[in-house]
Amino acid sequence: MLKPGSVRPHFKKGHSQSHPGVSGLDPLTHRNTGYQPLPKPLGFPPYHYDLHEHFETIAKHVKSEGEMVFDVLGDSGGVKDAEFQSHVAGQMVAALPKSGAQFCYYVGDVVYFTGAHDDYYSQFYEAYQEYAPPIFAIPGNHDGEVDDPTQQTSLDGWVAYFMQPNPDVDPISKDAPRVGLNLPNPYWTLITPFATFVGMYTNVPEHGSIDSVQQMWLTNEFATADPSLPLILTLHHPIYSFDVFHSGSSKMADALENAIRDTGRVPNLVLAGHVHDYQRIEQKIAPDGPTPFIVSGNGGYHNLHQIHSPNGMVASDTGAKLMYGKVCWGYLTLTIDKKSISGKSTEIDRNGNVTSGDAFSYPAKPVILKNSKSVPTL
Repeated sequence: MLKPGSVRPHFKKGHSQSHPGVSGLDPLTHRNTGYQPLPKPLGFPPYHYDLHEHFETIAKHVKSEGEMVFDVLGDSGGVKDAEFQSHVAGQMVAALPKSGAQFCYYVGDVVYFTGAHDDYYSQFYEAYQEYAPPIFAIPGNHDGEVDDPTQQTSLDGWVAYFMQPNPDVDPISKDAPRVGLNLPNPYWTLITPFATFVGMYTNVPEHGSIDSVQQMWLTNEFATADPSLPLILTLHHPIYSFDVFHSGSSKMADALENAIRDTGRVPNLVLAGHVHDYQRIEQKIAPDGPTPFIVSGNGGYHNLHQIHSPNGMVASDTGAKLMYGKVCWGYLTLTIDKKSISGKSTEIDRNGNVTSGDAFSYPAKPVILKNSKSVPTL
């Protein structure tokens, strides 16, 4: 029941998910953002996109260097104030000679608020015109939102760049042209020499939503992923978050838990966005060590989300531990070699000042459980 003057509730300190598994329907926390139909795939399942096939030069360089370096970016659209997006994009470009990033991986919300095709010039083409590496992506909820179904189809702007059957230059890119990509589907798997990236599309509803078809695909990708390479799961809605605005999603926790229980395969790393800050969270799934869950949703959208708990807090609802959290703009750079997955976050304040942030390293050894039924509730 709506009460006069009420606002959306903030989530409790020490909690990493917004509810214990039953999603309450509250008009203050759930806008009219229902599940949206997906566009027609460019090919047949399992929707693989091989780096060597489409970017042979990059794949050869990765192999010769013995490591793969890439940037991770989320929730970047500068719809109301492009200054913060510009700060982040400018630093990504400035860092390229030293970082050697070979591509960028978006974890959703490329364009606000409804992912409209006409908004791609200012929030994508122009913003990253000097960032030369290719930009891969999974969509976020704002990329799929639709204000008026008679005027727009869900994901039409995202599809116009990322899912072109025959990639060309969109006239809307004007003086900042970038050749489009032919990603096979909104949820898809990137095959690289050093890791397999399974990218989900968690659609529009708050806390995400996937159908049974995508759940089967997710399980298949876990089961068939190269057992000699680390597995990285990407999704827009985070499974864990210690923020006061969105919090984590037990729905997405269920999706991951089901895939692990059915296959025994545990991701080496889980990347997400949606929450406008940076967080690195650990959860114990496998006996060999914790699984890192990273929220990298601070790519440039003007409104940041506060974190309600201090570093080191263990969530009373899930047991997840906040290792590092920072309310700032920025991005993440990951390096993967045969032994480790290491990362460094770049932090940028509202004046454009840049500092180094979180730094970490986890084993790149694939994680495969002997007894998949022993997986704890996520």
